[in-house]
Amino acid sequence: MRQAVERKRDAERAADIVRDAGGKVVGRTRLQKIAYLLEAAGLGEGFAFEYRHYGPYSEELANAAWHAALLGVIHEEERSASWGGSYSVFTAVGARSGMVPPARLALIRAAVQADPVALELAATAAFLAAEGNPDPWAETERRKPEKAAIRINEAKALYRVLQQVDTPSRLPKIA
Repeated sequence: MRQAVERKRDAERAADIVRDAGGKVVGRTRLQKIAYLLEAAGLGEGFAFEYRHYGPYSEELANAAWHAALLGVIHEEERSASWGGSYSVFTAVGARSGMVPPARLALIRAAVQADPVALELAATAAFLAAEGNPDPWAETERRKPEKAAIRINEAKALYRVLQQVDTPSRLPKIA
């Protein structure tokens, strides 16, 4: 019984991210990066993150989103991508209860509107900075050379926008 209650609570935490994004998030990677940036800014849902191929990743969030879809608090639709793969579109079911900090909404809004590759690079640099990497942009470029070659400047500009949001915990300063 306790495990079922925890799954429902986790599902609601994942659903709140989608709700706060205006009710829709396109892409699992985008959902992960939004959630990570919220955690880094002190506005998150308490999900733990580690580094994976696409940058900061939370298995806990992935499971919570899956449970949220099973419980019907979000809808996940898989669509075919032009490059042959697939991607998910998450849509919130129902409204969020309670007040949402304006800083959370501003951070999410910027992330939702961002180019997905730039968002991935910016979140990766933030994660690496938080882990103590002395040059997170260079390390991001080293780990993701193909993506960085075309989007690193856009990622840096996005990160500057994200840093301007007055959050409880400031995003790491990155030169």
